[in-house]
Amino acid sequence: MNSQDVELNRRFYAAYRNPRLAVLEGFHPARHALGFGARLEVAVTYDPQKLFKLAHRLAPESIPGIESVLQVVTRERFSRLSQRSLSSPLLSICARPDYDIGAVLTERAKPMVHLDRPRNPGNVGAVIRVAAAADLAAVTISGQDPWSPVAIRSATGLQFAVPVAMMELSTSSGRPIVAVDINCEPLDTSSLPPDSILVVGGERHGLPRWIREAAHRSVGIPMRPGVSSLNLATALAAVLYSWRISAFERDGHYPW
Repeated sequence: MNSQDVELNRRFYAAYRNPRLAVLEGFHPARHALGFGARLEVAVTYDPQKLFKLAHRLAPESIPGIESVLQVVTRERFSRLSQRSLSSPLLSICARPDYDIGAVLTERAKPMVHLDRPRNPGNVGAVIRVAAAADLAAVTISGQDPWSPVAIRSATGLQFAVPVAMMELSTSSGRPIVAVDINCEPLDTSSLPPDSILVVGGERHGLPRWIREAAHRSVGIPMRPGVSSLNLATALAAVLYSWRISAFERDGHYPW
């Protein structure tokens, strides 16, 4: 093993365990990180031709940020640096954004979402992807790390587009808490305050009793009889986009 390999091993091993860094597995997390202001510290590929063909097609603006720190390694070395197989030949490291969630809670200009103890980090990433697309203020999660490599890859790196944090639900911010749960009043988006915290429970057990009791409102998504639940991200998307569309149809503008 040469000195370059030793140094790369050290950096990636440390980055996977450093709470201030993010390991970006694949091209899409890197392109979004760069697109929202991050700077890659190191990047590796075993197939630069395939990588830059993909970059030229999907995000040519990301090329300088990748090219400036890119190292070409063997496919075997790449596989050893990555914790899982990747569909695009890029593995990179960058610093996580320093989000001030307390300030976001206080601003109350847009809704937030809180996930209570989701089981699957892939679902966490999918929710972050929806939240970024809907321009939410933040996503907070209890019981799962939104910066795990699986969550980053599932979100395609959109942790850099919307503030995210691992924390318990804030019940003292002054924001109304809206529980999204089964067997509740049918969703009426016209009466949801735009500074709400939408709370979605875990995939198996839903919301705990204390959150239901703390909620200012509890709403459910009407579904066909016999269908018991929706995926977390699907449920959130249904609420957010019905909310935005109904507000636009009623008021001529979106609620945030």
